[in-house]
Amino acid sequence: MSVASKMGDSLQNNAKSGILSLTIKDKAVLYAAFMPFLENGGLFIPTNKQYVIGDEVFMLLNLMDEAAKIPVAGHVVWVTPKGAQSNRAAGIGVQFSAQDDTATKKIENYLAGILESDRPTHTL
Repeated sequence: MSVASKMGDSLQNNAKSGILSLTIKDKAVLYAAFMPFLENGGLFIPTNKQYVIGDEVFMLLNLMDEAAKIPVAGHVVWVTPKGAQSNRAAGIGVQFSAQDDTATKKIENYLAGILESDRPTHTL
């Protein structure tokens, strides 16, 4: 199973409330989704739902086996459409808001030592 499908299986989109719920239980999946090059950090979220750059999003992020979900506000800065070149997973890149540094800090802690890896990700 691909990294994108592992993540996609755990993504639930509640269109009524506009809240994305994302669960990542594997460091390789987290590494592939994390966007450390963005100011305040961000995540690639696989989805077939249509978004445009600038859309505001709110997500509940569950990392590894933590009991609590992290609420994160942000906006769409990246869109990979369905059918993109190189079989890239369809989805969006969400840049975290400046107020939501908890998510970035937790992600960086989980990925300590592998952030400088040259392994491919969903974005670069």
